[in-house]
Amino acid sequence: MTITLYDAPRCPYCARVRIVLAEKDVEHEVVEIDLRDRPVWIYEKNATGRVPVIEEDGWTLPESAVIMEYLEERYPEPPLLPVDPVDRAEARLRAFRAVELTAPYYALRRGEDGARELLDAELGLLDRILADRPWLGGRAYGLADVAVVPWVLRASETMGVALEPFAALSGWLARLLIRPAVAAEARIVAGL
Repeated sequence: MTITLYDAPRCPYCARVRIVLAEKDVEHEVVEIDLRDRPVWIYEKNATGRVPVIEEDGWTLPESAVIMEYLEERYPEPPLLPVDPVDRAEARLRAFRAVELTAPYYALRRGEDGARELLDAELGLLDRILADRPWLGGRAYGLADVAVVPWVLRASETMGVALEPFAALSGWLARLLIRPAVAAEARIVAGL
């Protein structure tokens, strides 16, 4: 069984799935979608026309957060969610709350008034969380980190958002960039 990833390099939601596939060393094929000129057939894979979508034996699954959980269950090694139920819930909560970062990120991309302050506030919140723990999900790297890092990379690399004021967040990103899957994503972002 081969997984096909319908992907767009500039899409941070796709980045999440690329990172999980790489972390789990899952063999897959990639079909690149031009987000400016989406093929009509992508709507057959996902009614919204959005990517990422994975397909396996004719079965399709959209939505990056759901895909990440599916891949975690389908390919349990190495684990990206903690074993402890409390830690697992915390990691899922952090992944779920990634939208609190993504909303001001997209507002800043659109040039909306006050967006930079909102984004800095969310980066500050992440910084405070990471001041008490090495990873967003707790003691170990995992899905919570993968859920957030694509936007932090893009904000820093493509939008000029300085991370220096956020020491714990900067340290977290440095630890993440040691991981080959995240380093590969950073190279994609650098090429955007």
